[in-house]
Amino acid sequence: MAVMAESAQYRRARPFVNSRLGPRRNSVVGWRRAGPASHNPLDMPERDVRDLLLAKRLEPRRVDELLRPYGFHDALGADRELQAMAKDPSVRARLAAILPGLLEGLGASADPDGALRRLERFFRAGSASAVLSHLAADPRMIEVVTTVFGASPFMAEILTRHTTWLYWLAEPGVLSRPRTRKEMARDLAAALGPLRSEESRLDALRIAKRRELLHIGVRDLLRRTSVEETLRALSWLAEALIEAACVLAEDALRASLGLPAVRAGRRGAGFAVLGLGKLGGEELNFSSDVDLVYLYASDEGRVSTGRGAPEKSDYFQALARRVTAALGAVTGEGHVYRVDLRLRPEGRMGPVARSLVSMQEYYRTRGATWERMALLKARTVAGDRALGQRFLDRVAPFVYRRAFDGTALEDVRRVKRQIDRRMAERADGDRHVKLGVGGIREIEFVCQVLQVRFGARRARLRPRATLAALGALREAELLAADEHETLRRAYVFLRDVENKLQMVSDTQVHALPDAPEELRACALRLGYRDDAARSAADALLADYRAHTSATHRIFEDVLAGPRLA
Repeated sequence: MAVMAESAQYRRARPFVNSRLGPRRNSVVGWRRAGPASHNPLDMPERDVRDLLLAKRLEPRRVDELLRPYGFHDALGADRELQAMAKDPSVRARLAAILPGLLEGLGASADPDGALRRLERFFRAGSASAVLSHLAADPRMIEVVTTVFGASPFMAEILTRHTTWLYWLAEPGVLSRPRTRKEMARDLAAALGPLRSEESRLDALRIAKRRELLHIGVRDLLRRTSVEETLRALSWLAEALIEAACVLAEDALRASLGLPAVRAGRRGAGFAVLGLGKLGGEELNFSSDVDLVYLYASDEGRVSTGRGAPEKSDYFQALARRVTAALGAVTGEGHVYRVDLRLRPEGRMGPVARSLVSMQEYYRTRGATWERMALLKARTVAGDRALGQRFLDRVAPFVYRRAFDGTALEDVRRVKRQIDRRMAERADGDRHVKLGVGGIREIEFVCQVLQVRFGARRARLRPRATLAALGALREAELLAADEHETLRRAYVFLRDVENKLQMVSDTQVHALPDAPEELRACALRLGYRDDAARSAADALLADYRAHTSATHRIFEDVLAGPRLA
């Protein structure tokens, strides 16, 4: 009866693993790194791999025969991890029961050796018995753990630090849909509500971010969402966290400085946080800075309560600095976001926050062309939404000028020449998905130049998100149908590559790896598989070159100028 039960579990797990391997799953080359064709694990009797845990003794050669076909470089090391996981006698038989499906999942992952090491750490951190119960009861969770632990050491570490979050992911419906802004904000408020110390609340912000990143990342790795939806979810998460940081900063200042009269009794009034760049476009990547600009309503008057009654401008400068610190400071739980304030008026030399009148006057008298381009994506992400919208309405004539003098075009050309020179000096310049030839930045430049040129008279050309802007430009016949489709597909591809690079260790990586094994792992994270015709890495590089060369041709044509006349 025990063998029948184990076989049933294996049969239930197989479809989920096979769905990851895709149509090439019966090709030995499609998942395996080394070993003769006779070692195809999909054709091996399932009792064989269970012998790793149930047989009294196996020779090293036999261990190697059983494990190497699953892609393990160090089969004996993998066996040591399995033995460590099965150290408890009550766990050994249960782990053996799901081992065939587990090994198939590990073999289909981007890094079988690393995935198994991280899985062993996860077993040690939590309750191995509870984990096995979940994996046996719902074989889809085998797909979750093997995918995550093989693709992202960063997300594996999140699960190891918070082992019960695996059970949350296993709940019905959790991974089947994205979380809304309201859900994120509600859960964040619930996490912060009972806490009183600033330190504990700052830590709670960081823990909440990790939980949401895990949800977004797992859905992305399992291909249960689109690239566009992933970018939007990451942006909504940032909004919720920035809003919460504003609340924490205001609470911290209230005791010492009070509230400005305009804000008395109304939390968040009179102060707005603008998001620019990818945050403004709701297209944030997995490991991203946030470009912020702080705005307040007026310099007039003083703070109404508290000791010292400082000027309002001093209060809002302090508030802006507090928000920045709440997001960027490194605590025992890490940081929330790296905050970039360089896009504000006067950059590093300017005040951290400006009044509405001061902001308007700056752009009216001193605003540069590059600042027009930056404001194309400006959006209120926290604080007083009405104030933020007033600013955006008033600055629109600066961004979308009716007279086109060509300075925007020449500025883009100049900036692109600078970027190209920098990339030429880098060893990874030809693999840089963001700034390389035909990369993400060229697609953004195409949108921005056409929006600045024609957006004054056509309000429909003003979407902040790149994909939406491409669609609007196509509808306006400023991009041909084939150009739109080429740029749309390239953008989705490049942003997907960028996210898969960054979710490995939550770092700002923008270039495809040069090392063959790392490039192959990246290709596997993206869903490529080796086949008889070419390797996964070669397929990824071929697609990268095709997308970037096609993008660059369109970029060159747009910047040539005739269609901007």
